[in-house]
Amino acid sequence: MSKGLFVTGTGTDIGKTYVTGLIVKKFRSGGINAGYYKPALSGAEFVDGELVPGDCKHVADTAGLQITPQKLASYIFKTEVSPHLAAQIEGRPIEPNVIFNDFEKFICRYEYITVEGCGGIICPLRLDGIVIMQTDIIRLLNLDVIIVAESGLGSINGTALTVHYAESQGIAVRGIILNNYDANNFLHRDNKNSIELITKISVVACVSAGAASLDMDTPDLCRLYKEL
Repeated sequence: MSKGLFVTGTGTDIGKTYVTGLIVKKFRSGGINAGYYKPALSGAEFVDGELVPGDCKHVADTAGLQITPQKLASYIFKTEVSPHLAAQIEGRPIEPNVIFNDFEKFICRYEYITVEGCGGIICPLRLDGIVIMQTDIIRLLNLDVIIVAESGLGSINGTALTVHYAESQGIAVRGIILNNYDANNFLHRDNKNSIELITKISVVACVSAGAASLDMDTPDLCRLYKEL
């Protein structure tokens, strides 16, 4: 059986893709058959006449996935706005059954599959009379989540709110990863301790700026993943 985990964040541009790349790299460098999937991506760029999903390319390059980045996402939009709006602008509404069917193909191929979300956890994927939120997709895929958060000022509030919202939606939070963490920074150290105290969720890893690997034992990482 395959195992899966959904990576969400406290907001946009806090390092979800960067951390996800390190997670998948950790698995694969240990000889584990691990893959990556992103249900929807907006803000893709044309490179040599081809629309390239940047997040997917980054993870594929970081983890050494020998697969075309375009095959790692179900929906790829050029417009750099929230997926629900990009889908409306480009006339391609997001359908949950497409995401579910694509995800099923990935779990047949990989032992561990890491799914990366869009923006923060409260991200709409469709608001055109049909309401589809990112949390609907997380539940559809039967996944637990890990939260990526910045280490600096504001991290306590953003992380606690994300944990609370996920749990209010019936979604289990398996852990928190702090990005751009500096162990010599007293604020970062206090944020880590305060987040664990307030949320009752463990900070399972701290990623320093520019880190090339995830400082976490592979067996501990494996335990975060849910059997599917």
